[in-house]
Amino acid sequence: MHKSLEQVWENCLQLIKDNVSPQNYKTWFEPIKPIKLENKVLTIEVPSQFVYEWLEEHYLDLLRKTIKLELGVPGRLEYSIVMENINNSQPYTVKFPAKNSNSLKNASVAMPLDISSTIRNPFIIPGLKKLDVDSQLNVSYTFENFIEGDCNRLARSAGYAVAGKPGGTSFNPLLVYGGVGLGKTHLAHAIGIEIKNSFPNKTVLYVPSDRFMHQFVDSVKNNSQNDFVHFYQMIDVLIIDDIQFLAGKEKTQDVFFQIFNHLHQNNKQIILTSDKAPVDLQGMEQRLLSRFKWGLSADLQIPDLETRIAILKKKMYVDGIEIPNEITEYIAMSITSNVRELEGALISIIAQSSLNKRPITLELAKQMIDKFVKNTVHEISIDYIQKVVCDYFDLPLEVLKSKTRKREVVQARQLAMYFSKSMTKSSLSNIGIHCGGKDHATVLHACRTVNNLMETDKKFKTYVSDIQKRIQVHDK
Repeated sequence: MHKSLEQVWENCLQLIKDNVSPQNYKTWFEPIKPIKLENKVLTIEVPSQFVYEWLEEHYLDLLRKTIKLELGVPGRLEYSIVMENINNSQPYTVKFPAKNSNSLKNASVAMPLDISSTIRNPFIIPGLKKLDVDSQLNVSYTFENFIEGDCNRLARSAGYAVAGKPGGTSFNPLLVYGGVGLGKTHLAHAIGIEIKNSFPNKTVLYVPSDRFMHQFVDSVKNNSQNDFVHFYQMIDVLIIDDIQFLAGKEKTQDVFFQIFNHLHQNNKQIILTSDKAPVDLQGMEQRLLSRFKWGLSADLQIPDLETRIAILKKKMYVDGIEIPNEITEYIAMSITSNVRELEGALISIIAQSSLNKRPITLELAKQMIDKFVKNTVHEISIDYIQKVVCDYFDLPLEVLKSKTRKREVVQARQLAMYFSKSMTKSSLSNIGIHCGGKDHATVLHACRTVNNLMETDKKFKTYVSDIQKRIQVHDK
């Protein structure tokens, strides 16, 4: 009595179930469909080339043994792979390997197969293999150049642990958060570089969140979302910088959730940076926030005086510059906000000395620091703008973010939106989220209303001028 196609595949699945974890079974084997059994050759349909390659890389021996037990020694397995045709939204089936997958739909071969990845890579030309992915890491951002202090000890130690055992610690994901210029990006790159040095075969990728979003949008336009997802699912260590910019981007969050789950389930390391702790990230889906909390969230704080001095001395050592201690200490005491400004002040003093052929003295340092502090544009946050506006009108912040339509509250809310658009780099949707969950059209309307009122209402124009001065006082 001959077994039916369904019976053969069901028997195979029972054997596979006994040899893999429930999660891996659900991810890799449940989506497979048996489509033909002929002359001891079982043909199965897998949902993508990526799944095919994963099966070949991780479950080849298991599949061979299973087929042999079920169909005997002559038993063979062939794949039918569902590929997306770029010129046609309908998927079609192709059996590998095929010299031209768009035209040869019936070429088939028994396993094992040997093909190169043709998944579209957003960073390099299509067709290169996984190991050819450029990590996008900045080689100057190393652990050696990252000065440790009380302000960053936890984050640095966790980062070093992750670099020594990517995907194998409880710090997965590792989320590093803190204000502007405190070293989030530097630390993220340092972890990636250390992993690349210790584990050359691991694929490490650093990507800013805005680039991730643009790539996703392009994949939607090109009808290549599957390629986009599969590319990111192949990465061993994924580093995404400024995750807060995904706020309000529902579709991008959906696809990132899909990628995050796959990587985490397969013990791949995820490293994220943010300007806020997970609990303060607005406009982010709860299911993502809950996953951010699975690992470790470590903050970077403003460096203390000793750490600021150490940072300056390290910078001078790397650049081969010598400056008297009293000047180094003066710079460190004068610039307290962040590392980026600290190094910027040092560069300004060195440049002034070099251009004018003047020795670096304490007097020169004082002159340059005064100019530097006055001319430095500090990054203003939406939260700070809202605080200034609420203080000006003596309103509680929660009222500004509420749904009330009282005239004075609506006016304050519109002013907060107006200044957020003109004085921050935030998107309209992100501004709307911070102002009580409004959409981008509401923010645009608020900005137009403020501009119109400034032209017709002198009292309102005074409000705008006063609030702007208050914000800029903080900014200097």
